[in-house]
Amino acid sequence: MGSKNAKAQAAERRARIAEMRKAEQARERRNRILTLVTVAVVVLATAGGGVLLWRAAEDEQQARDEAKAAPVKGAKTWDDLSQDHVEGEVDYPMSPAAGGEHSQTWATCDAQVYDEEINDENAVHSLEHGAVWITYNDKAAKGDVEKLKDTVKSTPYSFVSPYPDQKSPIALTAWGVQLSVDKASDKRVRQFLDTYVQGEQTPEKGATCSGGTMP
Repeated sequence: MGSKNAKAQAAERRARIAEMRKAEQARERRNRILTLVTVAVVVLATAGGGVLLWRAAEDEQQARDEAKAAPVKGAKTWDDLSQDHVEGEVDYPMSPAAGGEHSQTWATCDAQVYDEEINDENAVHSLEHGAVWITYNDKAAKGDVEKLKDTVKSTPYSFVSPYPDQKSPIALTAWGVQLSVDKASDKRVRQFLDTYVQGEQTPEKGATCSGGTMP
């Protein structure tokens, strides 16, 4: 009788152990599945985030390209400007000069700040190389002038100088294009530089802005 009871208890114990093992194995399987699912979600989220970042960067670049392609509001343009080299002064139809006949020597225009007036004829040659010329008169606020100089110092293919005879406080000039503004904070200043520094209007794109004259 006792032997039968012992056998029954042993069988019951083995059954309980087997059930416990099955339950443990089931938990392990569930944990593995949960881990795999979590990893998959993280990977997909990361990939999705990367796609979103890439799309955002692409959209931002497209916006910049569209801004460059669009004409700067308020800018005046001139076509069919001569590129001939001449000696002496040139009577330009716009002030400051925005293109046409010019000196065979360009004004140094690689992030160059001039505190004195420079010759239009040298400056125009710099415009031919794709530079933007920023000019100002005594109507421009001192703080604006300093801001413009700082902008030029960090912008290759640009130069700045005083130009007392111009009508507006500030003017930005590229080959065949000119914009007049009252303040250096005008958003079109940055747009003009982004669009016309080595822009599509440049007759001799890539030509140097270094090693010119320092009028």
